[in-house]
Amino acid sequence: MFSSPSTTDWLIDNSIFKAETDHVDDLLTLGNGLIRRQWRLSSNFACVAFDNLMTGDPLLRAIKPEACITINGQSYNVGRLVGQSNSAYLTSAVINSLTADPLALPMTAWHTGQPDARLVWKQIRHHALGVNWPPKGVTLAFDFEPADQSFKLTVHYELYDGIPALSKWLTVHNTGQEPLTVNQFTVEVLAVVPYEDPVEWRDVPIRPPDLHIETDYAFGGFSHRNSSKHTVHWVTDPDFETQVNYALQNPCLLTVRPPHGPSQDLEIGETFESFRVYELVYDNTDRERQGLALRRLYRVIAPWITENPLILHVVSTETEVVHKAIDQAAECGFEMLSLSFGSGIDMEDPSEENYQKYKGFVDYAATKDIHLGGYSLLSSRRIDPDDQNIINPETGEPGGQIHGYCPALASKWGQTYFRRLRTFFEKTGCLQFTHDGSYPGDVDAAERPPLQKGIEDSQWVQWRIVTDFYKWQRAMGVYVRVPDYYYLSGANEAGMGYREVNWSLPRVQQQIHTRQNIFDGTWQKTPSMGWMFVPLTQYHGGGAAATIEPLKAHLDHYEIMLASNLLQGVQAVYRGLRLYDTHQTKAVVRRLVDLYKKYRHILESDLIHLRRANGQTLDYMLHVNPNLPEKGFLSIFNPTPDEISQQIRLPLYYTGLTTMASISCQDQPSISYPLDRYFCVDLPVTVAAESYTWFVIR
Repeated sequence: MFSSPSTTDWLIDNSIFKAETDHVDDLLTLGNGLIRRQWRLSSNFACVAFDNLMTGDPLLRAIKPEACITINGQSYNVGRLVGQSNSAYLTSAVINSLTADPLALPMTAWHTGQPDARLVWKQIRHHALGVNWPPKGVTLAFDFEPADQSFKLTVHYELYDGIPALSKWLTVHNTGQEPLTVNQFTVEVLAVVPYEDPVEWRDVPIRPPDLHIETDYAFGGFSHRNSSKHTVHWVTDPDFETQVNYALQNPCLLTVRPPHGPSQDLEIGETFESFRVYELVYDNTDRERQGLALRRLYRVIAPWITENPLILHVVSTETEVVHKAIDQAAECGFEMLSLSFGSGIDMEDPSEENYQKYKGFVDYAATKDIHLGGYSLLSSRRIDPDDQNIINPETGEPGGQIHGYCPALASKWGQTYFRRLRTFFEKTGCLQFTHDGSYPGDVDAAERPPLQKGIEDSQWVQWRIVTDFYKWQRAMGVYVRVPDYYYLSGANEAGMGYREVNWSLPRVQQQIHTRQNIFDGTWQKTPSMGWMFVPLTQYHGGGAAATIEPLKAHLDHYEIMLASNLLQGVQAVYRGLRLYDTHQTKAVVRRLVDLYKKYRHILESDLIHLRRANGQTLDYMLHVNPNLPEKGFLSIFNPTPDEISQQIRLPLYYTGLTTMASISCQDQPSISYPLDRYFCVDLPVTVAAESYTWFVIR
């Protein structure tokens, strides 16, 4: 039932792991050499294996329905075998003894194919090498129909080349003679081997299985944990009566479903599509290795996150100021300009005068090869009259929502808002959008015909409205910044993770926070997925001690902030009115930008977390990519008032180097270092006081 674990590390070389299907007798297998999922086709239908081929371990301990759905108030299990007496483990003998669930929907057909692009990605700016869209792999779909043939439900799978991950979703097609309603659905039900099984469970929760699950039905957080908590549920399994936990409370049953509804109506011939669930199988419990795997997944299923333009955020819409900022951005090698919050930009103004003003900025920026865009606020604002806001189900009034207040996206105001945004982008040609306070997942108690019935469908309807807009922008080539986890629906970037008031602290403290935030934020984000902040002008207060302006007066700090972001592959909100105020300032900005662009591919590759900034000694991070000529890039910062010389233990395993490393300091002649049995070198470094340095590994 299992193949031997591969001796090739897929994080170093994944070229041999190709997705494929295999049909032998009544077993259908979907695998890529890293993971394998298997179904029994006879005696109805069931998933009988989900295996981690990297370790040789099975993930399943029991058989559950393939999915669940409620249509017109009637609930169906989608395929199932029943009769398993012990839910602790599966064997071939156990599987052969099971019988079909007579009440489950039967499987009627299956078919294979290639992945399609689930959204259009117009690629008009830099992105990482080796990125594919749609992703490479295979698809597998199973059709199920009730006896009256009133609908056809299809379970879709997509398995990717070179990564132990797959996606799954459902579609329902109304093949009957009457309209129907999809009341509820569960995309995935897996009885997974427990991560731990303690006898007692009191105040400390039992850890669920170590399997990464997330969906594109995501909102309400800067991390996948917050954004996917609505849909990903690790619950107890009442059938698992032989678990060690005395109270039978081990959360080792995975169910993936929306918290409400969706309560969607289907006319004759129409098709409903669920959200998608993504399942990533880990081969190790090491935090760094799991992070590398997750970051690889995002590059596969949302490759637009590899776009990483340098953006100047301007706090004015005065023509002279904007034109000067565009000129400076072009001269310094920046690639984009955003009219930031506080600039005065109003995308909701439908006047022709407004459109022509910003089209003029766009056209001028284009002459300098700069893309231009701006900012709009959605949530955390209150609309007049009150019935245009989301109505709190607990109070029957607006307010008390995730962001305090949130406009109702299905209201007349909400529909007008998105229509005006689309018109603004179409008429101006803007290619950047910062959407502040995006829809965070609030439930709306109001009926808003014809789009929304009320509580049960409101979350689904509003999610579709905002994600349809982001997907439309992705197809337009717009670079989308959203402070929420909308990556899988077309957004390029969210916050790296920082506290806004920290940018009002004294400048030297901001340097430490910058590198701490990047260190902490890139365990699960690539460098290009999270933005940071550099307050060129005052932000939230702090006065002269917190801001960089006048730039020439704080040039040393400005350089450290540029280096702290760019040398770790991260773009920041450089927020102010200009990038330089003297030739000397311009030279510093240009030098750091040129350095970033020279090593852009390796700097946008994954970070290995080595020493978190603490203000007491050196802090450093290592970029790695075995597929580039530059296998690694090490940036080191010394925040102390004294020069520091020491040896750094440099782990080079994920560079792909095995015997020798050629290492150069700041493009000086390289020195060869032999790798020890742990793929490490001891690198001597010297860093001047309150300064930084960098090394390239080849």
